[in-house]
Amino acid sequence: MSVSTPQDDIHTVLGLYLQLPDTPAYFSELDHQQAGEWHQQQVPLPTLELALLLAAYRRASRSPHAPPLPPIRSLRYFRPVLEELQANPPSPHVAAYLRYKAEKLLNLRILPTA
Repeated sequence: MSVSTPQDDIHTVLGLYLQLPDTPAYFSELDHQQAGEWHQQQVPLPTLELALLLAAYRRASRSPHAPPLPPIRSLRYFRPVLEELQANPPSPHVAAYLRYKAEKLLNLRILPTA
């Protein structure tokens, strides 16, 4: 079993961010700083990943008749969903289901982190 470093965790979050629909092709220094802040705050990596997936899932599952949303320009876009998950953490079963639904809709396969 390998031990991840702070940089590994930061790059994991940034890598997922760049895989999501409507995100930039490259992360910015501000995105790197945001991921670093979350690491310093000891936000668990599975919670961060779920926040990103859940926000992207919500965007992708909007009504096709709704006006299009602008592209996501910053990792900070995901802060409200992260705060929502921190305030009301889902049970492990609900978290796994949300992750499954998001990965399926977004056509992603994120490796388990726990």
